[in-house]
Amino acid sequence: MQTLAHFADGGPGPWILLFPLIWAAVVIGGITLLRRTVWRGRRGPGRPTPDDNSPITVLGHRFASGEIDEDEYWRRLSVLDEQFGRTGKGGAA
Repeated sequence: MQTLAHFADGGPGPWILLFPLIWAAVVIGGITLLRRTVWRGRRGPGRPTPDDNSPITVLGHRFASGEIDEDEYWRRLSVLDEQFGRTGKGGAA
């Protein structure tokens, strides 16, 4: 063990550089862990997520999957916009 503690003339050897690398790995690992768990839900107000069961979302999914064509999509969307009070073409507020 003396060869690790004292290199050549009694000074610390090049292994002393390992400690800053270990601390850097601990800090980076901690930040990564926090970003993937705790901070994930705290990104500010952001964009509101649409309700997956809302009629407009269901209509969009049907159009995207090809169940209805574009004319039928716009026709139904205009009715839903009137019913739910959304303004603008495509439901943009």
